[in-house]
Amino acid sequence: RHPVASFFHLFFRVSAIVVYLLCELLTSSFIACMVTIILLLSCDFWAVKNVTGRLMVGLRWWNQVDDDGRSQWIFESRKVSAQGSKASSEAESRIFWLGLISCPMIWVIFAFSALFSFKVKWLAVVIMGVVLQGANLYGYIRCKVGSRKNLTSMATSYLGKQFLRQVRFPGFWKP
Repeated sequence: RHPVASFFHLFFRVSAIVVYLLCELLTSSFIACMVTIILLLSCDFWAVKNVTGRLMVGLRWWNQVDDDGRSQWIFESRKVSAQGSKASSEAESRIFWLGLISCPMIWVIFAFSALFSFKVKWLAVVIMGVVLQGANLYGYIRCKVGSRKNLTSMATSYLGKQFLRQVRFPGFWKP
């Protein structure tokens, strides 16, 4: 339903990864590579946060500063319509979440690679990739799951159920 949004959701993030991988082969200018990658990552951050998240999965998040100067984070998800149908397609949702989850993982791999190969100058670029794409991932997970209280209670409930499964002895109390 939104092919242009789907294209740009993947275009900026994949382009940043491709430029990072091919940069030393194409040019010897570190500054040009760094600026290009950071511009692509910034465009990706803006496009995912402001456009593709709303269109593809109906989620959005932002920061609002109150009159008192306090920062308040707002996480929203689109309400399901009266007929119970979703406004976004399953394919777009998969594209969105696949791109949103896999690319930060790739940047984390690049971070370890840069760290262990002692390419300290590239570490700053890679950390920008992790931070920008990780921030979007965190924001959209918060939108999908709910508020922090819900996230904490879900984790506590899950861990409690797992603990009870481990503690109880199946077959011990047979009638």
